[in-house]
Amino acid sequence: MEKQKGKLISIGGAEDKGTDLEHGFVQRNRLNFFELGILKRIVNEVGGTQKRIEVITTASSIPDEVGENYLDAFGKIGCNNIGVLSIRNRQEAANQEYIDRIKACDGVMFSGGDQLRLTSIFGGTEIYQILHDRLNNEASFIIAGTSAGAMAMSNTMIYQGKSDLAHLKGEVKITTGLAFVANVIIDSHFDKRGRFNRLAQAVASNPQCTGIGLGEDTGVVITNDNQLEVVGSGAVVIVDGKDIQHSNITDISEGAPISIEGLKVNILVKGNGYLLKERLFQQVAASPVVN
Repeated sequence: MEKQKGKLISIGGAEDKGTDLEHGFVQRNRLNFFELGILKRIVNEVGGTQKRIEVITTASSIPDEVGENYLDAFGKIGCNNIGVLSIRNRQEAANQEYIDRIKACDGVMFSGGDQLRLTSIFGGTEIYQILHDRLNNEASFIIAGTSAGAMAMSNTMIYQGKSDLAHLKGEVKITTGLAFVANVIIDSHFDKRGRFNRLAQAVASNPQCTGIGLGEDTGVVITNDNQLEVVGSGAVVIVDGKDIQHSNITDISEGAPISIEGLKVNILVKGNGYLLKERLFQQVAASPVVN
């Protein structure tokens, strides 16, 4: 299978956009976001401040407010060629103007909200196919997503599961995501919302998938559908189920607690890397091979 030429940037949520919209989740003592942070990295990866980025606020219940917030945030780092697509249903996803804008832009960013809205509205549409085609074939094309927008990137997607019940069979709900990256399951707000058990159950049910737990104001840049680099101020937890020796998940009834033996966990911070296909931790992220 030919490697993807574009890049994915998945963000764990509450990325510091220089506002108080997140109502206290963003810590003001973090590193200078606009010099070292994730939005700046997105702009750099897409080719600079003059490139066109379309922010897709479909997942959000307050799309206009979220869109304005991103316009302001990108503007603070000198990037003003930003559009907002607040597509609300499948009929709007078929709008030719929106399709043309996705064809013409240099990158897209999916906001947070409800990841099931993203899959149910975009799945199977022309916009969905254009995004896949451009990601596979254009080296400069970027797809970024935060929170729900990050979780929807994987082929296997968590869409529901309360943290305090996630150790019980059946409490973590899984469906098909947008499949921009293969054989992973992405979870967001990982540390703040205590989602380890949630991701562990998802991986125990799908051991071929590598779990990626993204901390807030933290993300991963994925190149060639394999090379992962951590960016941002927090940590990324990798949950690897390839060497699971035992799991009771097939033998117990719904609502019973799950046991797992042999689950492997790696914790990565800014500058660390990981090879998804080889399941290999890298102390320093290797520079991806450019085809």
